Amino acid sequence: MKYGKALINLILAGTLVLAGQALAGPKAKITPAMESLEVMHQGKTVTIRRIDDENATIPKAYARTSRHCPPFCIQPMQLVPGVDTVGELEVLGYLKRISNGDRSVMLVDSRTPDWIQRGTIPGSVNIPWNWINIDVAGNFEIEAEAETLHDILVKQFSVQEMDGKWDFRNAKTLVLFCNGIWCPQSSVNIKTLTKMGYPAYKLKWYRGGMQDWVSVGLTTVKP
Repeated sequence: MKYGKALINLILAGTLVLAGQALAGPKAKITPAMESLEVMHQGKTVTIRRIDDENATIPKAYARTSRHCPPFCIQPMQLVPGVDTVGELEVLGYLKRISNGDRSVMLVDSRTPDWIQRGTIPGSVNIPWNWINIDVAGNFEIEAEAETLHDILVKQFSVQEMDGKWDFRNAKTLVLFCNGIWCPQSSVNIKTLTKMGYPAYKLKWYRGGMQDWVSVGLTTVKP
């Protein structure tokens, strides 16, 4: 009888220890198996995790639900045939590849610098949409200069120019995003790049963008 009580007490004690360990760790994990991810951003290590505060709310900059269309219209789920639409976990997967030294992948923030000041995804590179876009329509009236676009393709995206034509065989896989499902900046860039011949399978679109990223409490960084 005494042995039975001792065994029960031991089990209860172990349960309390495990419960205490669980309480000590973050409640808001990214997935059951992932608490955080370390990435490099502008030469510094940044840890991406979710805000562990049940009272946290979406930042004011992303709280608005009404925006004029055009240009801020709801974007389709499939943008261009062959271009994958990805979510947060896929973006984190690409960031992990980048942090492990994979230089064939780039996460591109297509927004203008004024929005970058409000925060961006750690590990991303800011290439404003109007540096790439050459197919201007609607309320977007700023074209990219040809030399700037040339430099981006060659120096940033590892595209080669051969005999006056673009060679995309060694081009990077680009994961592009902007502010959210109502923001056309990254989608305009993807359409432009595919028209130039950039392989669709090397382009990924994070449709939810910053609005979805902050809505699940993931880490952002400011310049």
